[in-house]
Amino acid sequence: MATVPSLCTVFPILTPILSKSHFVPLSSRTPKRSRIISCVAEDREIVPVSEDRGARFHEVEGIQPSESITEAEVDPRLTSSSTVNAFIVLGFGTFAVTKLLTIDHDYWHGWTLYEILRYIPEHNWIAYEQALKANPVLAKMAISGIVYSIGDWIAQCYEGKPLFEFDLARLLRSGLVGFTLHGSLSHYYYQLCEALFPFQEWWVVPAKVAFDQTVWSAVWNSIYFVVLGLLRFESLTNIYGELKSTFFPLLTAGWKLWPFAHLITYGLIPVEQRLLWVDCVELVWVTILSTYSNEKSETRISESASEATSSTSNQNSKVSRPCSSTGLF
Repeated sequence: MATVPSLCTVFPILTPILSKSHFVPLSSRTPKRSRIISCVAEDREIVPVSEDRGARFHEVEGIQPSESITEAEVDPRLTSSSTVNAFIVLGFGTFAVTKLLTIDHDYWHGWTLYEILRYIPEHNWIAYEQALKANPVLAKMAISGIVYSIGDWIAQCYEGKPLFEFDLARLLRSGLVGFTLHGSLSHYYYQLCEALFPFQEWWVVPAKVAFDQTVWSAVWNSIYFVVLGLLRFESLTNIYGELKSTFFPLLTAGWKLWPFAHLITYGLIPVEQRLLWVDCVELVWVTILSTYSNEKSETRISESASEATSSTSNQNSKVSRPCSSTGLF
C-alpha cells in the first residue's frame, strides 16, 4: 500500500483511478446493465400457485374453475326451446308474408311483376276493410293479438335475451290478453268516446285525449297487469302490490308518448280505423308495458329465492352451533 501514495504524489492525475481500484468493494463492481437484466428477470419469474390455494380462491370469490366453463355442455332443453321458438316465428312469419303477397293470386294470369307489386298494398287494404265490415270485433281482436305478441317479443329482446330464446309462455300470455281483451274493449271504447263527445268544436280533440290518458289508460293498464298476474298464477296480494307500485309511474310514462299520437287518432283517423293506427303505436307501448309487468314479477321471484336461501343457511348455522359447543366440552 506504500506505493500508492508515492505514485499519487508523483502523478496526481492517477489519484482517482488508483483510489477506485483499491477502495471500491469487489461486489459492487457488477456492471449496471447486468444489474438491470437481473432485476427484470426477477420480476418476470413465475411464482407457482398451489392447487389448494386456487381452489380456496374460487370458493371465496364464487367463481367456478376454468375447466368447468370450457367443458360445460349446453343445456339441451334450452337448445330445443330455441329451436321450437325459431320454427314458430319463421312459420307464422312465412304464413303472414305469403298471405300478404298472394292476395291477388287468382288474378295473376297475364300480370307483370310490376302490376303484382303495385296492387298488393291496395288490395290488402281493401281486404282489411271488408273484414272490418263483416266482423269488426274479430278483426280488431286479431290485430291486437298479433301486436301484443310482437311487442312482448321486442321487450324480451330489449331485456337482453337472444332472438329465438324468448319465453314462449310469456309471449303467449301477452298475445292472449291483446286478443281477448284489448281488441274487443278498444272497439267499444272508441264508440263510447264518440258518444260522450258528439261535438265538432275545436276543444273536442284535446278533451278526448285527456279522457283517454286519464280514465281509459288507468283502466286498461290495470286490466293488463291483473290479467297477466292471474295467468302467471300469482296471488291477488302480489298482483295488487305490483299494480300499486307501478300504477302512477306507468301512467305518467304514457304521457310522454300517447298525447302526441292521439292528436292524430282523434283528429284525423276515422273511428273504424283508429285501432289499427293505435296498434301500430302500441308496438312501442306494449314493450314498455310488458317490461314493467314482468320486471316486477321476476324481481319478486328472485327476492323470494334469495330469502329462502338465506333462511336455509341460517337454519344450517343454528344446527351446527350445538355440535361445535359439544366438541369443545
